[in-house]
Amino acid sequence: MTIWHPSDDGYANLSNHDSFVNGAPHNTFARMRREDPVAWCDGGQYKGYWSLTRYDDILKHNRNPSLLSSAHGIRMEDQSREEYLARRTFQETDPPEHSATRKLVNEAFSKKVIDQLEILIRDLCVDILENALSNDEFDASYLISRQLPMRMLGRVLGLPAQDLDWLVTKGDELIANTDPEYSNYVPDKADTDEFRFMPFRSPAGAELYSYAKQLMEEKAARNDTEGVLHLILQPNEQGEVISNTEFRNFFCLLVAAGNDTTRYTLSASMHALVVKPELLAMLQNADNRLWASATEEFIRWASPTMHFRRTATEEFELHGKKVKEGDKVVYWFISANRDESRFEKPFEVDLRRTPNRHMAFGQGGPHVCLGMWLARLELRVLLQELVKRVDTIELVGEAEYVRSNFVGGIKRLPVRMKRK
Repeated sequence: MTIWHPSDDGYANLSNHDSFVNGAPHNTFARMRREDPVAWCDGGQYKGYWSLTRYDDILKHNRNPSLLSSAHGIRMEDQSREEYLARRTFQETDPPEHSATRKLVNEAFSKKVIDQLEILIRDLCVDILENALSNDEFDASYLISRQLPMRMLGRVLGLPAQDLDWLVTKGDELIANTDPEYSNYVPDKADTDEFRFMPFRSPAGAELYSYAKQLMEEKAARNDTEGVLHLILQPNEQGEVISNTEFRNFFCLLVAAGNDTTRYTLSASMHALVVKPELLAMLQNADNRLWASATEEFIRWASPTMHFRRTATEEFELHGKKVKEGDKVVYWFISANRDESRFEKPFEVDLRRTPNRHMAFGQGGPHVCLGMWLARLELRVLLQELVKRVDTIELVGEAEYVRSNFVGGIKRLPVRMKRK
């Protein structure tokens, strides 16, 4: 049951976003895992970097932030110290600073709290699916995948429903800013220097900050202290409060990462059901155990956050390569999740795959995804409600992918779904 995956000659330029417009270049990653697991890559418009592509190497070094630091940026681009400080979120910090900030909001995203949202999520899924299935043919990425995380974002952050579409559009301008469909300020196609102090080097960051500032002023006037945004503004154990810049960047991160990663996982999952109809049949008869393993497998398969970058704090050697202090090192999570030494038949979707210690959430290190329990729940419930309602799903056009080597996913999925 091998699902189609994009072909390439095995030597794709990983710095070029065009190498990802048909999906991730898996032949290149497979060759690198075999032949050059610590590969020096030309950075294009940026300085070069080392690519780590094997699961075990990424897991080991992800656990060692003192050697490979997040505190110089997590994307491939080069930043001055001034730019880094203006744009960083807690993602771009190391423990103990990272841990202190994360502790403020951890409880709001804990499994115990998220599990209480299942009824709400199921109601949202029913509404979304009934609306989508009223059409004979439709873009499932837009009418289904985009809708659920967008609406949940509104509930978690306490945002007005009428603002959600605008917020997600701005989130696309941030995290998918390398795709001309989503942004007029594509970093490798236009001069974005005037926005170098904005999150994701995008003017959308300023718009979102103005929105967040007004939102918090209105909440304060109502004495409304509910929600994640209020939590992040509280003093930490040392009595420190995040700055206005840090709050802006945190809000932008929630809007962008809180929507896009789950959205692209949903689209990848539905695409798998299209290409391999037997998966749909399995889910229609699934018990709780199968739903648990299937959810993890779809997340492994999607791997929407394809890489994070770190910076070496001292010289070290790996597989005969000498990494120097200050060198950029990129963890290719999407490659780790197809590593043949870790996953049997990694290019197949195996809904019964157990154990499934994928790295789609950055497992193993201090930066494990804050929203992983919410993402899992949204995916499982959406698919449960979908398979109740449809007999068949078929493509009526080509799936289209985001032009990005950072966040990977299907941005357009034209389908026909036949109702039961």
